[in-house]
Amino acid sequence: MSEAGRSAVSAPSVIAVIGAPGSGKSTVGPLLAARLGQRFVDVDTVIEELEGRPISDIFVTDGEPYFRELEARRTLAELAAGGVVSLGGGAPLTPEISEALGSVCVVWLEVSARTASARVGLNDATRPLLMGNVHSRMVRLMAERRPVYAAPADIHIVTDRQGPEQIVEEICARLADLPGPQPAV
Repeated sequence: MSEAGRSAVSAPSVIAVIGAPGSGKSTVGPLLAARLGQRFVDVDTVIEELEGRPISDIFVTDGEPYFRELEARRTLAELAAGGVVSLGGGAPLTPEISEALGSVCVVWLEVSARTASARVGLNDATRPLLMGNVHSRMVRLMAERRPVYAAPADIHIVTDRQGPEQIVEEICARLADLPGPQPAV
């Protein structure tokens, strides 16, 4: 559908996009932000830029607790700044982030372990928690995180069989159905 053919979408000032690795957060997020006329930020990318190194290096050199502390500070700052914010896959596990998600619109992009594994690749060294057998680790990770992703979700979309543009259309349709006053974009 052309931009001119789309009706204005009522959108919250902050939309957090959550989900497992490979769910489409980094692909759908910028498209959604553009559609809504909002800024987009990928928290993992911001952390890598601020640290001057990939997240995998942060995990190896400084450990997961150090990374999670960085992630919490940056995520809270980006959520406070507004727009469409793509969170790292493990971010909602952090209590401060989980609490902050209660006051923003949360879009959970769900993906099957099979699809996610295909999307991230079978040997993705950039994702430290998936090192080794990506599919089996993805199955375990998703089983552990599913309730954490589901709890704050205002909008839940399964991404396995949809392209990014279709997902954005579905999110926009669901945004229009959310209760409460929201500025039209």
